[in-house]
Amino acid sequence: MIAVVDYHKGNLKSVERGLQSVGADARITDDPEVIKHAVGIVLPGVGAFTDAANSMRELGQMDLLRERIATGIPFLGICLGMHLLFAGGEEHAQGKPTIGLGVIGGIVGALPKTDEQGNAYKIPHVGWNSIEIEKQGSPLLEGIESGEHFYFTHSYAAPDSFATIATTTHSTTFPSVVQYRGSCYGVQFHPEKSSDAGAKLLRNFAELCHID
Repeated sequence: MIAVVDYHKGNLKSVERGLQSVGADARITDDPEVIKHAVGIVLPGVGAFTDAANSMRELGQMDLLRERIATGIPFLGICLGMHLLFAGGEEHAQGKPTIGLGVIGGIVGALPKTDEQGNAYKIPHVGWNSIEIEKQGSPLLEGIESGEHFYFTHSYAAPDSFATIATTTHSTTFPSVVQYRGSCYGVQFHPEKSSDAGAKLLRNFAELCHID
């Protein structure tokens, strides 16, 4: 069973349905015992970094997810769920960045409203955009090529790091897919809202969890 982590900040049903539609046994849960024994974990993107991180701490999920990621369990963070993999985030933070899972170094910050040439961009970045694969061979992106379009909706973006395997450009170029130690992944877009390409990615993740 793949655990879709519920940190009490929104409706997670679309992620659960997206996984179920590709044949995965997925369940929304906040139960530490269920998360502890799941064959895969998905951390969805709902809400703001600080609110989500604080809720996860209150629910005892931060340390549990760090422990599970350290064991090498397949893990997928979606949008905000990807942001939470990083050391910290500025969204709704008071003064200094709010601490995240810290699996990947760096601080998640706001997307700029203009590019380097001074051209204005609409923020939040909402809609379909393409990814450019920077590092080949990731099982999560099996069958997905550079130029494939996915659905985005976000105002903040992760910093570039050793973990970046694909990028997207909107006012600036930012990581749209990250990979850590082979089995921990994050995607900036919403695969559950990204039609066939999103379904392919979710199917790839389910196969990593050995679910047919």
